[in-house]
Amino acid sequence: MPVPTDSVIAAVDAGQDAARRDLEALCRIPSVAFPGYDPAPVAASADAVAALLERAGLHGVRQLAADGSPPAVYGERTDAGAGAPTVLLYAHHDVQPAGPEEEWTSPPFEPTERDGRLYGRGCADDKAGVVAHASAVAAWVEAAGAPPVNVKVIIEGEEELGSPHLDAFLADHGDLLAADAVVVADLVNWRVGTPSLTYLLRGMVDVTVTVESAGHAVHSGMYGGPVPDPLTALAKLLADLTDSHGAVTIPALREGLRPPRPLEAERLAALDFDERRFRDESGLLDGVPLGGDPHLPPLQRIWMEPSLTVLGIDAPTTATASNSIQPRARAKLGLRVGPGQDARAVRDALVRHLEAQSPLGLRVSATPGAAGEPYEADVDHPAARAMLDALAEGYGTDPVLMGCGGSIPLLEPLQSRHPDATMLLVGVEDPDSRAHGIDESLHLADWHAARRSVAHLLGKIAGR
Repeated sequence: MPVPTDSVIAAVDAGQDAARRDLEALCRIPSVAFPGYDPAPVAASADAVAALLERAGLHGVRQLAADGSPPAVYGERTDAGAGAPTVLLYAHHDVQPAGPEEEWTSPPFEPTERDGRLYGRGCADDKAGVVAHASAVAAWVEAAGAPPVNVKVIIEGEEELGSPHLDAFLADHGDLLAADAVVVADLVNWRVGTPSLTYLLRGMVDVTVTVESAGHAVHSGMYGGPVPDPLTALAKLLADLTDSHGAVTIPALREGLRPPRPLEAERLAALDFDERRFRDESGLLDGVPLGGDPHLPPLQRIWMEPSLTVLGIDAPTTATASNSIQPRARAKLGLRVGPGQDARAVRDALVRHLEAQSPLGLRVSATPGAAGEPYEADVDHPAARAMLDALAEGYGTDPVLMGCGGSIPLLEPLQSRHPDATMLLVGVEDPDSRAHGIDESLHLADWHAARRSVAHLLGKIAGR
């Protein structure tokens, strides 16, 4: 029988208000999985996601964990049978910390609409993806009784942490995630109204470095001079990791990096990068130049070059600082890893480099953290072509192929476990979403188009 896609899309559209209510309910839960935060909201978020998947018509809905990880949520519909393709839909329900709540225009965990955008922590990253997947499945169940392919849904609970329990999770539950295609709704579109299929992601590693001089703090007047300052030493250590443009210069941190292939260079040149728009989106101040190697195109710097960020520093605040020399200073570093690089090897090289330094003669120790590999997708695979067609129909305009400077730790290990699966990376965000930042928001019209696109994809994969 023909796949009733028109009636399915009508069901997606008819469910728009219900989907919005589901999204707002999820966004009211402060599901921050970071250490030091109350784990109860993460558990409540998992319960709410499980209830959402059950209402969508998924079977076998249950929460999964491994080695003490925050809960993920799983559900499936396998009505299509053993001979049909299987599509795994991925998103995550944990969110970044809100940051200073007084800087938000409206409360971060009270979703608020302004000018066609829904503001709130997690509204875009990535609870919009959770509801997009659930509502697409629900529309197929309502209009056709079941999706035309086998569908699995996995909603992770610690993606924003870098998925530190991922290896244990895949060891325990990896067979459950076997699929022919994996749709990851956690990326960004090229711009509002223009969808994208992301084929290239940087990896991400983090390292914590500590600089020590003494066993306790001392008076800066009585001891200053002969007793070196760890904060000054830490600043010197960090400054030497990049050049005057902010580009990573340590050779070991560029090991394995490959340049753009000819087709990639053509894609980079074909995209209409608008520096003024980029500056507005990022909030870059007038007169501040773009960072990174100035001889490389900005999109190459974002999508393909290593990039070092000081994520945080442990030091007295200026408000509470006393006239004393601290005994130690500590920083957490994040390094984005480009295509061709081995994230774990680069992380270990960063640790070795840091521990080989001794600014002002002080002791330096470095602790390796998470490591997520860079990822490249095959855009010529039939499932990728189906995704491009689904995006075109869902948004009413042709999508673009693009890279992303961000990282999704799940992709490389899941691909290694299921090498025949095709990863389809699509956006529910846009460049104005400010994911991870103050006043994070979701463009509602684009989100509804994304919901339609996921529903279209299930029909197109069945039809092929």
